[in-house]
Amino acid sequence: MARKARKTVAKTLAKAEDAIQGTPGISPNPMTNLLLTDLVLRGGGQIMRHAVERAILGTRYPKEKAKNIVKGRSMAQTIIGTALARVATRSVPGAILVGGGMIAKTLYDRSKGKAAARAEGAAGVREQIAEGRKESDPIVT
Repeated sequence: MARKARKTVAKTLAKAEDAIQGTPGISPNPMTNLLLTDLVLRGGGQIMRHAVERAILGTRYPKEKAKNIVKGRSMAQTIIGTALARVATRSVPGAILVGGGMIAKTLYDRSKGKAAARAEGAAGVREQIAEGRKESDPIVT
């Protein structure tokens, strides 16, 4: 039974490999095709991530504010978020480290009191909204 399943899987894999080999790419150079595919996947992922972030923020803020919050993210915030996500997804110790940091930050915020934590967060959000407006407004003086 297991031998028959292995043969079926091997045949299916061979068919898939033949189909991939027979599919023409945009460029005759396979490295160019790999680069273009990577760009498309990363760009699509970023568009999807921004749409999800706007949708989640849209439950708490008006649509335009949510859009400006996403646009107002600094390069440092983006790099830090990407680095933390990469560390967390690469290994169990990384996930424990990042998760522990998130728990520590949450406990720290709670220790300051709800009003102080909300005020600090609201100030950060206002700042990010202002940065997002600057990016979206081509004529800012």
